[in-house]
Amino acid sequence: MRIGLLTEGGYPYASGEAHGWCDRLVRGLTGHDFALYTLITDPRQEARGLVELPVNARLMGQARLWGDIPTGRRRAAGRRARRRFAEHFGDLAAACVALSAGEPAAGAEAAADGQADRFASGLYGLADLARGSVALPALLRSEDAVRALEAVCHGAGAPSAVRGAQVADLLAVAAELEPALRPLSLAWYGDAGLAAVDLCHAASAGTAALPGLLAKRFFGTPLLVTEHGVGLREHYLAHPAAPRTVPVRVLLAAFRRALAAETYARAALITPSGTRARRWQERCGADPARLRTVYPGMTAGPFAAVPDAAADDSATLVWIGAIAPDKDLVGLLHAFADLRRTVPAATLRIIGGLGADPEAAGYRAQCRALAAQLFPDEAADARTAGENPVSFEEIGGPTAPTAADAYASATVVVLSSAVEGFPRSLVEAMFCGRATVSTDTGAVCEVIGGTGLVVPPRNPRALADACRALLGDPERRARLGAAARARAFELFTVEQNIAAFRGIYLELIASAPGAPAGCGAGDGVPRPFARPAESRVPGGPPPTGTARTPSWARAEQADPAGQAGGRSRRTRRGAAGEPAAGQVR
Repeated sequence: MRIGLLTEGGYPYASGEAHGWCDRLVRGLTGHDFALYTLITDPRQEARGLVELPVNARLMGQARLWGDIPTGRRRAAGRRARRRFAEHFGDLAAACVALSAGEPAAGAEAAADGQADRFASGLYGLADLARGSVALPALLRSEDAVRALEAVCHGAGAPSAVRGAQVADLLAVAAELEPALRPLSLAWYGDAGLAAVDLCHAASAGTAALPGLLAKRFFGTPLLVTEHGVGLREHYLAHPAAPRTVPVRVLLAAFRRALAAETYARAALITPSGTRARRWQERCGADPARLRTVYPGMTAGPFAAVPDAAADDSATLVWIGAIAPDKDLVGLLHAFADLRRTVPAATLRIIGGLGADPEAAGYRAQCRALAAQLFPDEAADARTAGENPVSFEEIGGPTAPTAADAYASATVVVLSSAVEGFPRSLVEAMFCGRATVSTDTGAVCEVIGGTGLVVPPRNPRALADACRALLGDPERRARLGAAARARAFELFTVEQNIAAFRGIYLELIASAPGAPAGCGAGDGVPRPFARPAESRVPGGPPPTGTARTPSWARAEQADPAGQAGGRSRRTRRGAAGEPAAGQVR
């Protein structure tokens, strides 16, 4: 089948969100064709270049969500188009203002559902307007958009958080909404574009899912949404380059939440990467019956060859990751100081580069200074050079050529994060058969199961006690390491992830309604099994042309479901591909 893979800020570029997962998915499912549609969120993304795509993948569309407003060949909006825009954008803005009041009170679920319907009506109304060759991006930054926002923010019943919005605030909101809604205007929805795919697979529920929502509306194409992080949560926690006022923050958060809720409502299936993402999705209205957890697949090969840890008195703690304030290395250093009081031979290896946080470099310098203060260089005698029990290293250096080498040196692997998503370093340690001590944050407990020790975050004493317990019990370390290796290979390998999505693709296509014959790719190349078999059954949209059909046959030949799908009318075919009776070529 042909899959439309929708990404934002990542694949098929060399870096970015979900890049590794998308690449493994495309290369693992060689039996499917992937049409890639990507939204570029940053100029640096283009500068890094594209990866080399496998033979079953092709970049079909890319669009920037930054820079000048795209115009292309679209016409300027006339008076009628402006009236339609004001109506649809007003519905979308009014729904966002209503939702900005927060969680609905008890008994107000019906009103919240009504606002969700109003948001959807406005969103798809704007999409229909853009499909008619109107320059929607220019309208979204026009005075008409600002007036619509002003009317709903200053109208009766508007929450106090947005009632005081000034013109500058409304201009800022319009400037943010335009790139977020830019996919509505893209030329991706023709016969050679998303109309030709069997399934849309979005890598997030935000702006990346918009093309999938339109493909479902226009062509009836099933939509699958996969989220490893949660875009709405990341929006709440993001620090924009320029500070935003309260009305701007509230309105943009309401828009993001409404878009996520609409995506969850229309998706045939949603695959979170863990319990944390699942909880956020359910909070945003996702139907639990359409949620299915699929853990991110990780390459286990380099780590499978690491031998089991030696059952001796070694006492090497290893931390691996991207150094950033949320990793709480300060707490880890204090825990190590506590541990050294009873295990003086213990050493700590902190291995990793700087994270994306702009404060990462300063934080690493702070940790180095703290380590030098807590642990002065030690020497066995007056003639021996002193050594520090804490070392800061990077993967690829002489002491840690690869991540597998770093894990192989560990007696216990430690994760000290105060904030964590899916703990990839923890899974790598489990692949290596190492006992672990982790803080209870993010998906740690879900990943570990019962194969490691878990302590509260920001509790150095508890972290030290757990490390002390494992360092003093080699047999327990061996049992936990073996159990961790077995669990990781059962749940977190690339092969498990690919097998899960192979089954999901077949399941969604098997349950999707058959499309009218002839709605394949516009290049005329036959693709066996690109459409379900029922699409070849006689009976479909009403025939075109001048051929007349007897009145007694019209009721049997009509197919309201085919008309409702939004596809363009096409000649109905018989089972053998010849024109059906009563039709002309």
